Amino acid sequence: MSKNEKDKIKNIFCWLNEITVKKTPAEEFTDNDWEKFNSWLVHRFVSQSIYYVEIADYAQSMLPTMKKHIYNFYKEMLPKKKVWLQYVKSKTETVNKDLVEDIAKYYEVGTSDALSYIAVMTKEEIPVILGEMGKDEKEIKKLLKNK
Repeated sequence: MSKNEKDKIKNIFCWLNEITVKKTPAEEFTDNDWEKFNSWLVHRFVSQSIYYVEIADYAQSMLPTMKKHIYNFYKEMLPKKKVWLQYVKSKTETVNKDLVEDIAKYYEVGTSDALSYIAVMTKEEIPVILGEMGKDEKEIKKLLKNK
């Protein structure tokens, strides 16, 4: 592998390309390349394919520090072809932590219960409660920004 090729391992997508298309022998990578190998991310991306989920499940039994073994396992198990390994993001919305604490305080419940309450409340109910707690419009808008 030439010097220019060695410099091509820049991120997770380069590693995924190596695993699925190039299939370069593990011995040809530098220590710097291996520092950029993230076992968890490789497992995460590979497991997003319905065709490779069982392979990823098995590979996760290997210690994350066994980078060369993980790379070689995927290199041998996955077919040599260009594949789209999509990272599926969570559809869960994040709720403002301060809003959760305010709702918990208002109803005198824990934060997990407050999250449940927020999930079923309408957009009109929350500002009313926050107003009853003495919050002004500017504070309410800030609290509802992530809702």
